[in-house]
Amino acid sequence: MFERFTDDARQVVKHAVEQARELRHRQAGTEHVLLGLLTPQTSSARLLAAHGIDHARVRAEIVRRHGDLTGGDIDAEALEAIGIDLSAVREKVEGVFGPGALDRAPQRDRRGVLVSGRRVPFGPRARKVLELSLREALAMKSRSIRDGHILLGVIREGEGMGARILADAGVDLPALRVEVMSSL
Repeated sequence: MFERFTDDARQVVKHAVEQARELRHRQAGTEHVLLGLLTPQTSSARLLAAHGIDHARVRAEIVRRHGDLTGGDIDAEALEAIGIDLSAVREKVEGVFGPGALDRAPQRDRRGVLVSGRRVPFGPRARKVLELSLREALAMKSRSIRDGHILLGVIREGEGMGARILADAGVDLPALRVEVMSSL
């Protein structure tokens, strides 16, 4: 299925996983897919912005609903008191080892070789959203799956946190669906 995704749609999926990893969530849900759709270059981000939905607002809502799993600032304050800038250290480490490098335990592959990174799987509803995006593209006779098809998948799935965040923000999902379809 992923071979049908446009580059923008692939970036949405990649960004969703990155957001789940950054927030230290065990899996990427529909809420993370929604965050992925809110990268500035997507047409979905522009449509959602017209409804007052942006990346910061959705991320804050996810943190409110899931809790803040990224840890507090107590350690940072203690280190800062002795002259260590934890954000600079984190930035340097992540620059070398990738985003979230300090957030995960070291892992070894089957041969015992140390590997970096923690795979964040998609949850069942997020997988359903991606499947529905394919169905939406096929129904519209599109040869490829674009970010708008993924947004249609979030809307059509309807019960995941992504759709609930939109609905709770006052977005009329059926009207948004019509807008997305006409933009595609």
